[in-house]
Amino acid sequence: MKKGWLLLCICGVFLLLVIIQVIMKSKRPVRSAIGGVLTGFLALAVVDLTGIFTGVTIPVSPLTLGVSGVAGIPGVTLLLLLNLILK
Repeated sequence: MKKGWLLLCICGVFLLLVIIQVIMKSKRPVRSAIGGVLTGFLALAVVDLTGIFTGVTIPVSPLTLGVSGVAGIPGVTLLLLLNLILK
Protein backbone atom coordinates (compact mmCIF):
# COMPACT_ATOMS: atom_id res chain seq x y z
CA MET A 1 0.00 0.00 0.00
CA LYS A 2 2.82 2.45 0.85
CA LYS A 3 4.58 1.82 -2.45
CA GLY A 4 1.41 2.63 -4.33
CA TRP A 5 1.09 6.00 -2.59
CA LEU A 6 4.76 6.75 -3.17
CA LEU A 7 4.46 6.00 -6.87
CA LEU A 8 1.32 8.11 -7.08
CA CYS A 9 3.08 11.04 -5.39
CA ILE A 10 6.10 10.76 -7.70
CA CYS A 11 3.85 10.70 -10.77
CA GLY A 12 1.88 13.67 -9.44
CA VAL A 13 4.98 15.76 -8.86
CA PHE A 14 6.31 14.89 -12.32
CA LEU A 15 2.97 15.84 -13.86
CA LEU A 16 3.13 19.14 -12.00
CA LEU A 17 6.61 19.78 -13.42
CA VAL A 18 5.32 19.05 -16.93
CA ILE A 19 2.37 21.42 -16.39
CA ILE A 20 4.80 24.14 -15.29
CA GLN A 21 6.80 23.58 -18.47
CA VAL A 22 3.60 23.84 -20.55
CA ILE A 23 2.70 27.11 -18.82
CA MET A 24 6.22 28.39 -19.55
CA LYS A 25 5.50 27.53 -23.23
CA SER A 26 8.37 25.09 -23.58
CA LYS A 27 8.55 23.35 -26.96
CA ARG A 28 9.20 19.97 -25.33
CA PRO A 29 7.71 20.07 -21.81
CA VAL A 30 8.25 16.41 -20.91
CA ARG A 31 11.86 16.46 -22.06
CA SER A 32 12.48 19.70 -20.14
CA ALA A 33 10.97 18.23 -16.97
CA ILE A 34 13.07 15.07 -17.28
CA GLY A 35 16.17 17.18 -17.94
CA GLY A 36 15.58 19.27 -14.83
CA VAL A 37 15.11 16.21 -12.65
CA LEU A 38 18.22 14.52 -14.05
CA THR A 39 20.41 17.60 -13.64
CA GLY A 40 19.27 17.91 -10.03
CA PHE A 41 20.12 14.28 -9.32
CA LEU A 42 23.45 14.67 -11.11
CA ALA A 43 24.31 17.79 -9.09
CA LEU A 44 23.48 15.95 -5.86
CA ALA A 45 25.67 13.02 -6.94
CA VAL A 46 28.56 15.34 -7.79
CA VAL A 47 28.33 17.05 -4.40
CA ASP A 48 28.19 13.65 -2.72
CA LEU A 49 31.16 12.27 -4.66
CA THR A 50 33.34 15.36 -4.23
CA GLY A 51 32.53 15.49 -0.53
CA ILE A 52 35.54 13.25 0.10
CA PHE A 53 37.84 16.00 -1.16
CA THR A 54 35.96 19.12 -0.10
CA GLY A 55 34.48 18.01 3.20
CA VAL A 56 31.06 19.31 2.14
CA THR A 57 28.46 16.58 2.05
CA ILE A 58 24.71 16.38 1.80
CA PRO A 59 23.23 13.19 3.22
CA VAL A 60 21.14 11.37 0.61
CA SER A 61 17.62 10.97 1.96
CA PRO A 62 14.12 11.09 0.50
CA LEU A 63 13.96 14.80 1.36
CA THR A 64 17.21 15.71 -0.40
CA LEU A 65 16.29 13.54 -3.39
CA GLY A 66 12.91 15.28 -3.59
CA VAL A 67 14.36 18.77 -3.36
CA SER A 68 17.08 18.07 -5.91
CA GLY A 69 14.62 16.36 -8.26
CA VAL A 70 11.98 19.09 -8.14
CA ALA A 71 14.19 22.18 -7.90
CA GLY A 72 17.23 20.92 -9.83
CA ILE A 73 20.56 22.68 -9.42
CA PRO A 74 19.09 25.63 -7.45
CA GLY A 75 17.63 23.09 -5.01
CA VAL A 76 21.03 21.47 -4.47
CA THR A 77 22.53 24.93 -3.97
CA LEU A 78 19.84 25.67 -1.40
CA LEU A 79 20.62 22.41 0.40
CA LEU A 80 24.31 23.35 0.47
CA LEU A 81 23.54 26.80 1.87
CA LEU A 82 21.23 25.37 4.52
CA ASN A 83 23.90 22.83 5.42
CA LEU A 84 26.39 25.68 5.81
CA ILE A 85 24.04 27.85 7.90
CA LEU A 86 22.66 25.14 10.17
CA LYS A 87 25.98 23.46 11.02
